[in-house]
Amino acid sequence: MKTAHDIILKPVITEASMQGIANKKYTFKVAKDANKIEIAKAVAELFGVKVAKVNTMNADWKKAIVTLTEDSKSIEFFDSMM
Repeated sequence: MKTAHDIILKPVITEASMQGIANKKYTFKVAKDANKIEIAKAVAELFGVKVAKVNTMNADWKKAIVTLTEDSKSIEFFDSMM
């Protein structure tokens, strides 16, 4: 069974991804075989937030853009970079 740490590999820190934080959109590199439901559960478990939706993109690696609900708290890790 995959743990949350097996699914969420690392945050993606780029200029474009940092702009999404204002809209509660966070970008992560995720496991290639992880689906949207697994990604949403892993982010909720790791950061204690409420996930509204997950968008994924596949290339050489899999990227997930996680949008939080309006009433969810922000992810503190990203707040320190703003």
